[in-house]
Amino acid sequence: MPEPILISIAAALAAKGATGLYDLVKRKFAKDPAATLALEAASGAPSGTEPVKALAERLETAQAADEEFAEALRAEWEKLPESRVSYGEVHNSVTGTVTGKVVQLRDVHGNINL
Repeated sequence: MPEPILISIAAALAAKGATGLYDLVKRKFAKDPAATLALEAASGAPSGTEPVKALAERLETAQAADEEFAEALRAEWEKLPESRVSYGEVHNSVTGTVTGKVVQLRDVHGNINL
């Protein structure tokens, strides 16, 4: 099982919200079709799903084989606000132009009516 930080990085990659991180991983995986497939399969997948876990496993393998990549991966991750969220905490951020309502929630038990 990959370490929790790799799961978080994989979830951020799946959301494609971290351009620098995504580009770094995409370049690293470019010569590995199976790793590229894992990156593509995770695209848009919710955190905690099998595609995100599979991507985290690929990241674990890649960083174990390449220390420079491991350092670059951690450095890119540290640039993101998500990297400062501890396990169990929630960090919500909205970027870009919002033309409608934004609702940010955690641990909702029951109905939500807007």
